[in-house]
Amino acid sequence: MAKWNYFLRRLLLSIPVLVLGTTVAFLIIRVGPIDPAAAILGPSGDPTEYEQIRESLGLNDPLWDQYIDYMWNLFTFNLGQSWVISPGDGAYELIASYAPRTLWLGFWSILIPLFIGIPLGFYAGLNPNTLSDYFASFGGIVWRAMPNFWLAIILVSVLSQSEKLFGFEWATFLVETNIVTPPPLDFLGDPMSLLRSPGETWPTVLAATKQILPAALVLGSASMGNEMRIGRTAVLETVNSNYVETARAKGMSRRNIVWKHIFRNAMIPLVPVITGEAFLLIGGSVLVEVVFAINGIGYLFFQSAIQGDLPLVSSLLFVFILTLVVLNIIQDLLYTVLDPRVGYEDR
Repeated sequence: MAKWNYFLRRLLLSIPVLVLGTTVAFLIIRVGPIDPAAAILGPSGDPTEYEQIRESLGLNDPLWDQYIDYMWNLFTFNLGQSWVISPGDGAYELIASYAPRTLWLGFWSILIPLFIGIPLGFYAGLNPNTLSDYFASFGGIVWRAMPNFWLAIILVSVLSQSEKLFGFEWATFLVETNIVTPPPLDFLGDPMSLLRSPGETWPTVLAATKQILPAALVLGSASMGNEMRIGRTAVLETVNSNYVETARAKGMSRRNIVWKHIFRNAMIPLVPVITGEAFLLIGGSVLVEVVFAINGIGYLFFQSAIQGDLPLVSSLLFVFILTLVVLNIIQDLLYTVLDPRVGYEDR
């Protein structure tokens, strides 16, 4: 019961976080320079028609009334319809249409740091003050320091000149693709097609993976460097802990010590880092998807923001905030899985 009480408290505490986040988003959107009526009407619109559009959209209502309607619609999950990007289409339909590409990008953006950054950090921690440790540490600092938007532009330029630089054309390497074309993700709607018709589906999966990898490498680069650095530090601290020394004194093999004691405990400080990178992935996906021309949620958010599509911007911000709150709750649950000493009763 204590675990369920703690989980309930976490859910209740997430409500004020959602309210505060959506309130700040409302103030930025409604008080900011975005004018949806002007975006709908265009630069050469009639002033009378401009006022009619503002009246029909409720933009002339008192700010307090707009805020109440805004909050009520969001917390009843009535995300409304697009005003500018796709007039008449609901936010749910647009999100469902654009989300698969962002999920595919996010999948690889998380997978790359997990299977490159963390193993390199652990290896460096297990072999301190060696050439491999210096190389991994220096690489982590470099990857962490490079801004996503700069690395994205550089990578697009390098891949577009791959034939001159590396002797092969990236667009035709393995499968013919275009590095700036959104990946086809039709197979996600029917995953069993991978088994029923592998000859037809696997080339599509390979093409989708190849197209998304440059963007995923850029998006996961900061996470990779961060996880590498923190993983190395966590391993060094764990190696010198008392329970590891005790295990050595009892004659436990190095393999068992590494897997049963060092790795498990070194993962504990990485849990908030991994889940906390969600904000970086959400924010960074906007820049990366724009540079690589991937029509995902980030690209949709960017277009709706610059074109003044207030309902769509509000809906996407709410989805982003809700996602971060849920990930924070999952983070607390993962703590108890990795470290039995962390109990809900102690919080």
